[in-house]
Amino acid sequence: MLLTTLFSLPTTLALDIDDEGRMLVLYDGTGTRQVNEVAPDGTWRALTDLGDTCRGARFVPGSSRVVVEHDTGGNERGQLSILDLTDDGLPALTPLVHDAEYIHHLVAARAGRILYTTNRRNGVDFDLVTRDLASGRDTVLYDAGGWVMAVDPSPDDKWVVLSKASSPANSMQLLLVDTSSRTVTELTPEDAHNDQGPVAWLPDSSAFVVSSDAGRDRKAVRRYDVADAAWTDVLVDDARDLAAWPSPDGEHQLVAVLEDGEVALTLHRLEDGTAIAPVGLPAGGCAALMIATPDPIWSPDGSFAAITYNSPIQPPTVYRYVPNGEPTPISTADVPAELEHPESLRVPSFDGEQVPVFVFHPTAPNLGSTVVHVHGGPEGAAMRMWSPIISALAGEGHTVVVPNVRGSAGYGKRWYSLDDRQLRLDSVRDLAAINAWLPTIDADPKRAALWGGSYGGYMVLAGVSFQPGLWAAGVDIVGIASLVTFLENTSDYRRAMREREYGYLATDREFLESASPLSRVDDIRAPLFVIHGANDPRVPLSEAEQITAALTSRGVPCQLLVYPDEGHGLAKLDNRLDAYPQAFSFLRDHLA
Repeated sequence: MLLTTLFSLPTTLALDIDDEGRMLVLYDGTGTRQVNEVAPDGTWRALTDLGDTCRGARFVPGSSRVVVEHDTGGNERGQLSILDLTDDGLPALTPLVHDAEYIHHLVAARAGRILYTTNRRNGVDFDLVTRDLASGRDTVLYDAGGWVMAVDPSPDDKWVVLSKASSPANSMQLLLVDTSSRTVTELTPEDAHNDQGPVAWLPDSSAFVVSSDAGRDRKAVRRYDVADAAWTDVLVDDARDLAAWPSPDGEHQLVAVLEDGEVALTLHRLEDGTAIAPVGLPAGGCAALMIATPDPIWSPDGSFAAITYNSPIQPPTVYRYVPNGEPTPISTADVPAELEHPESLRVPSFDGEQVPVFVFHPTAPNLGSTVVHVHGGPEGAAMRMWSPIISALAGEGHTVVVPNVRGSAGYGKRWYSLDDRQLRLDSVRDLAAINAWLPTIDADPKRAALWGGSYGGYMVLAGVSFQPGLWAAGVDIVGIASLVTFLENTSDYRRAMREREYGYLATDREFLESASPLSRVDDIRAPLFVIHGANDPRVPLSEAEQITAALTSRGVPCQLLVYPDEGHGLAKLDNRLDAYPQAFSFLRDHLA
């Protein structure tokens, strides 16, 4: 079965590079993502073999040690352990920062110490902490509240930039922390409607660059000079999002350009910003900048970069890129030849807006059926990325339509703001527009199903409940059935950020109930296939249980698969190979 073949292809993601040119990567050839070391001569060594997924790792400079972040059963409560590369065979993991009730996210490793964020103070706010590895002593650098989502220390360790979720939807506030005095400077207003990131420091620590849409619709590369406390625009493109990563030697920077789901990289001179040459990666994929693709990582001496690239026809693969050279993959996979890139089209919606969609045409005899695959988020995006599910659906003979409905990132601030709070159901109306448009691509709108995970799961349930006559079936993965119970029961640290997008329980409860699929459950006629992880910290299992119970009591076909060792989605190969063939069989039955 094509689905089994695609899911079994290994993937690699770049994590870190040390002074000797060794790389740390995440590799899932064993069925879960584990940390591996890749030597400069290309030899591999497995460093972890946990039953659960590893989330990250860093070399500790000037030592033989590596710090690893891992969780249990997909609960996303990261714990930090340390291993010694001088150990024979598989190194032993020694607990470093462990408290199973809270999250500890590894930020960086320096000589003799690490930086990490944690919500252990109150379960909600994330503090920035540095731990001395010799004494075990923790020093708090920031504890002023909020969800700190990214941390970028300067090369000289005098400064740290914090990217903190702010009050408007899909917005980030930048803070500058003086590590000696712990003074915090607001670099952007807390209430500004700005999406920011990634941040990258110049090698002399005098300034950093950030991808930001402050004051514009698209993300530009902006520079902040610490001494002058001044912002300047470095690279601007009014039609595309940009980001940049300077090299530690001060010679080059890699510049990413996002356009219609594709992210291309170009090498520039750092001194004057002049473009030198495109990085020679295949066209039609993603090399940086957006969801699930790590940023490029420069070696400490700037001699090469590790770039994680993937596309609809190539699994995530780490390339070693020497400036002005050709990128070289550190591993290869035997990808089926029938995989194809999508066609990019636009769908007119109810109000004249044009919804971007990627259409994956059947690579097997055309069944005449369609699966509309909706991304999560809602501030996420459908990108030109590796998706075994989408490719396998096309391989079954379905047409697969992958939309970036309003509210999606990657098409400007105006577009991602069109579904905020009271506008929530406008994005659902985009689904109806897609259904009505299907005959223009020779697809039967009566034989169309919805598939989505997380917020995409909400969209599946909203589609079959608010548009019951349009959809023949739905596959809901870790989706939201009720915006009210979701907000009430999600993890405490997530509630504030989710409320800014969907609405506030204290003031918007009536609207939240009206926009919830569960409030329209009596209208649902389409059969549903539901997948959920028992340890999901984002969308609780109760969301799947209540929609399943409500439909079962009405006699609507609804099958629920629950995996006790998974969280927000299926991370383990064995569980994927159990769940998704069943979902494919469900679609074959109901779209025949």
